[in-house]
Amino acid sequence: MERPRRIIECGDFVLRCWREQSDFTPARTLIEESLEHLRPWEPWVARHSEKSTRDFLAKSEPNWASGDVYNYAIAKDGTLIGMCQSYRGPEPRGRRMGYWLHPAATGRGIATRATAAVVTEMFTLPDVAYVEIAHDLYNTSSAAVPRRLGFTEVLREQATRPAAPAGSGIDVVWRLNRPTPPVDGPLCP
Repeated sequence: MERPRRIIECGDFVLRCWREQSDFTPARTLIEESLEHLRPWEPWVARHSEKSTRDFLAKSEPNWASGDVYNYAIAKDGTLIGMCQSYRGPEPRGRRMGYWLHPAATGRGIATRATAAVVTEMFTLPDVAYVEIAHDLYNTSSAAVPRRLGFTEVLREQATRPAAPAGSGIDVVWRLNRPTPPVDGPLCP
């Protein structure tokens, strides 16, 4: 089974796999400094603890090896500023994506560029036909990313996980299909 690159250079920042041992302290700092920023939209924040951070890091490599979840830390100048991930979607040839940033890193296009890089990487995998992004209806910042990247809104559905505190409980699902290769020759006779 093919896997995506473990390090993706994005100019002024890098996406890289999480490292179980050496990333604990920087990951904990990143999460703790981002809690209030994430709390309205991320239900997992209510359960955040030192143990949950250790568990996340411990599962990152096995999840990568199985192809279930590709978790990337986003680092700028050696400092962690966020996370971008791709995980198995509800259908075998689909992937879902998630992303979040430290509040000091927002508003600079980093989430959009990181997501674009991971989408491009997912489409190098032969078994990926499409990528989806789901977010709460009220989370307009998260909605801007798929809109900028040319995703199409395909569905609004009841959230399957606990609704975010500021959320509507409705997930908006956006989809981007694998680009089709250009056709050789003219399109019309």
